[in-house]
Amino acid sequence: MTASLPSQATTNLVSDRIYVTQPYLPPLNEFLPYLEEIWSSKVLTNAGPFHQQFERALCEYLGVPHLSLFANGTLALVTALQALRITGEVITTPYSFVATAHSLLWNGIKPVFVDVDPNTLNLDPARIEAAITPQTTAIMPVHCYGRPCNVDAIQKIADNYNLKVIYDAAHAFGVQTENGSVLSNGDLSVLSFHATKVFNTFEGGAIICPDAKTKQRIDHLKNFGFVDEVTVVAPGINGKMSEINAAFGMLQLKHIDHALARRADFDAQYRERLAGVRGIRCLPKGSEKVANHAYFAIQVEDDFPIDRDALYDHFKQHDIYARRYFYPLISEFPMYRGLPSANKENLPVATQASRRILCLPMFADLTAAQVDRICDVIAGIK
Repeated sequence: MTASLPSQATTNLVSDRIYVTQPYLPPLNEFLPYLEEIWSSKVLTNAGPFHQQFERALCEYLGVPHLSLFANGTLALVTALQALRITGEVITTPYSFVATAHSLLWNGIKPVFVDVDPNTLNLDPARIEAAITPQTTAIMPVHCYGRPCNVDAIQKIADNYNLKVIYDAAHAFGVQTENGSVLSNGDLSVLSFHATKVFNTFEGGAIICPDAKTKQRIDHLKNFGFVDEVTVVAPGINGKMSEINAAFGMLQLKHIDHALARRADFDAQYRERLAGVRGIRCLPKGSEKVANHAYFAIQVEDDFPIDRDALYDHFKQHDIYARRYFYPLISEFPMYRGLPSANKENLPVATQASRRILCLPMFADLTAAQVDRICDVIAGIK
């Protein structure tokens, strides 16, 4: 899940409209000194001073050993697969943003879809083993809505079958479990810093690396394969993050804890207000020690007066722009639906979720009054 909403989510907003997510933008005067320093140095890209500062600061904040910054999360996913030399088939989820599976196709890899857990909407470990074939080389799970996968069960399967694990952790910035950062699981984890994410750099992403050697290989791959001015060691891509994006990330780090606290408050408010609404089920709270409340998803049950799509349209009439996230399933798009694993009969939980889940507005600049208005619209449907 390395990208999120269409462009409407980041355009100038009419004051009474509430979108499912909006980027947090610190005051412009806080960003100007960073821009002045970039203009003065004339270093715009290629691992400049802000790029290096940002990598170090993120490692410290997230509690991870190494990290490589990217221009966006999709390029990071593509490169992570290349870095581990993944081929053949990769088991993944149909309940994600299309970039998850697209990164496989870009590398000539066949996605194999398996169903998700009904409570977490993450890849169901019980379904993974049956999908393994001699061509399987890796598993690509997604921490859906920032809620951790069953990482222990997934790692056990990977170890038993000698498979790599690459986590699409686009939604999982700052998430901590009892064992530390959720980003430390698997062989690699990939973050997105798209404008609509919990933490954003306008556009951006990162790969969490377990050791310096892996980071060095990834750093080469994201810069055309260059080692030095005259040495190219791999057919790399241009995935570098610019100095302006890195500088904005440094500024955002100063505000992230406040943003996470605001999201936690709104999550609690939603749960309290919707607890007594018949036919509306809030996804259970996750098991994470530190949550980031990346999204607030509700499930519209059969006993609600209208179905999910009708509620989605009803919200629009009230200038509330929720998101059917994720709908359709990746497996239903033309480039994937011909795969045997894309048969919806094999994906009953994901199929039902894609038709019932609605993500309500959730962002740091939301207000308690807006949350009340959203809940009033839901409760007012008879």
